[in-house]
Amino acid sequence: MAKEKKDFIKIAVMGGDGTGPEVVREGLKVLETVSKIENFKYELVNYDLGAERYLRTGEVCPDSVVEELRKFDAIYLGAVGHPDVKPGILEKGLLLKLRFELDQYINLRPVKLYPGVDCPLKDKGPEHIDFVVVRENTEGIYTGMGGVQYKGMPSEVSTQVNCTTRFGAERAVRFAFDYCRSRNNPKKQVTLVHKTNVLTFAGDTWFRAFNEIGEKEYPDIKRDYNHVDACTMWFVKNPEFYDVIVTDNLFGDIITDLAAMIQGGLGVAAGGNINPNGVSMFEPMGGSAPKYMGKNIINPIAAIGAMGLLLREAGQENAGNKIEAAIMKTTPKMKSQSAGKMGFSTSELGDLVAKTVTEL
Repeated sequence: MAKEKKDFIKIAVMGGDGTGPEVVREGLKVLETVSKIENFKYELVNYDLGAERYLRTGEVCPDSVVEELRKFDAIYLGAVGHPDVKPGILEKGLLLKLRFELDQYINLRPVKLYPGVDCPLKDKGPEHIDFVVVRENTEGIYTGMGGVQYKGMPSEVSTQVNCTTRFGAERAVRFAFDYCRSRNNPKKQVTLVHKTNVLTFAGDTWFRAFNEIGEKEYPDIKRDYNHVDACTMWFVKNPEFYDVIVTDNLFGDIITDLAAMIQGGLGVAAGGNINPNGVSMFEPMGGSAPKYMGKNIINPIAAIGAMGLLLREAGQENAGNKIEAAIMKTTPKMKSQSAGKMGFSTSELGDLVAKTVTEL
């Protein structure tokens, strides 16, 4: 989708935990290079958010920081996570808080197999794996609605409510159809993924929104539907079938991890948490990988790809495209996507992508 081009981009940088700061450093290296070529300016402001801050201060993400972040054009995140922090604290207190407070209602996950990257699927190459998952990002089971009664007793009861609204489904569906148009893929197809045969209430809301909006507003785009379990099967059997997928929060969370594996692993998977009219956040999918921290061996390709997504969302389409093209020329030179086996250090790969950008 065409975005208003920004010649000055204000970016909040959150290196975060583990190897997050290392991969962010390489993304910023490529940003510096491409900004000179495309002649745009930017400002970086670093934020100390993540496990280290929590362990030091007991704070995760103060409300005052959220208000500051509203004034930025984008957020660039490395990773959060630490073995000494209980699961859920950072995810809810930082990542989900930012998604909800900044209304980043789309999780955008391009799924692209780069040249030279090993795919675990037999006989599948880059021509077979090139699709996008549009995941609704602020509703579903992640809203935290529900609770526990009689905790610790034999009669313990827990509920977790799948909060689905027509409003939320509609805006995700429209985003997916618009994104499909912008891709100019000959398939020109959007696939809804849900579980309408069992989740008959929430699934029906999604199904009706998808078909009513598609028929009325996007008659040029083909519509298809998969149950989520069938979708996971087709990801493995025929990933070339897909163009754009739209799905709810929970199913999107699950299928995008499988998608990352068929595109070669988390080291090359990038994504964005998008508010089309506000502040969006971009990140690699690989996590903090604390065991590799400080060794200069982690794969930065996903973080560099996330920078490309950030620039496209800021309207710097040429800059984003150059980064993707440079990645595609770099990956065939790598021995592996795995940490320590790439044939390059983290910083060497960042240097190589930046150099390739200048040669395009």
